Amino acid sequence: MEQQRGVFSSRVGLAFLTPALFFVVVFLLFPFVWIFYLSFTNQTLTGASALSPSFVGLENYARLFDFDRWARAGEFGSALWITIQFVLGSALLGQAVVGLTIAWAFYRRKGLLREIVFTLAVLAWIIPDVVVAFAWSAFLDYEQGTLNAILGALGLGRPDWLFRYPLISIILFNTWRGSAFSILLFSSALETIPPSYVETADVVGASAWQKFRDILFPLLRGHILTDLILITLWTFNVFTPYLLTGGGPTFKTEVVSIYIYRTAFKFFEFGKGGAIAVVVMLINLTLAMGYLAMLRRQKASA
Repeated sequence: MEQQRGVFSSRVGLAFLTPALFFVVVFLLFPFVWIFYLSFTNQTLTGASALSPSFVGLENYARLFDFDRWARAGEFGSALWITIQFVLGSALLGQAVVGLTIAWAFYRRKGLLREIVFTLAVLAWIIPDVVVAFAWSAFLDYEQGTLNAILGALGLGRPDWLFRYPLISIILFNTWRGSAFSILLFSSALETIPPSYVETADVVGASAWQKFRDILFPLLRGHILTDLILITLWTFNVFTPYLLTGGGPTFKTEVVSIYIYRTAFKFFEFGKGGAIAVVVMLINLTLAMGYLAMLRRQKASA
């Protein structure tokens, strides 16, 4: 009787899981297999190879890693290097640092200022990408932008941000846009720390920096690694800078996601676009595995 119940419950569980497994296969597994297959063909949208694509083996990958043209503007190596700078500046030095700093600044504090800062951060995060990009385009506009109006009034000049400093512009834009996640994660993590730890440090006269360095930071290491895993992967694959700069000027802000879009949906080279996508997925997998390994080591040593 118990064996029959076990079989019945297994069948019921499988029945409930079937819809979820169907969506995983259709929307995750099948696209991955299809892109992997396309990466070994010369599939395009137009021309002779549109109707009868041929198997080209590793030709698309060889074109990506042709080191004679690897670092040229508009090539994969250039896009990858720009993406690395974008991730380091926007995610690691931007969102993580800004999020941790703001969460620490308002730790165990209540009041109107805290609510205003957190509300504005969340609004910047949830407002649609097109609206945010339009607002930042107006903010950074050379002739009538708000930022240049302020700098001009202070006698600090009126630089053309999107032309002279395009990479810095999209780093600041993405930091402002995405810091809310880090703020909320670190704020929640700080709330889990027993107040007695900090109160004891207050009794012995520890400074704010000493409390952060010796108490808060060691207890937040796991949360910091979790935050870095997520924001690194999100930032590496983000497409929003396209709305601000279109990848220009002269490919100076063409991150890998924009490079894939230009290759596959502007030049319609689906085979090469698939090869780039496979390489990017492998990079994402490597980053995730590296972070998870660090997280496991950190938990093992705790």
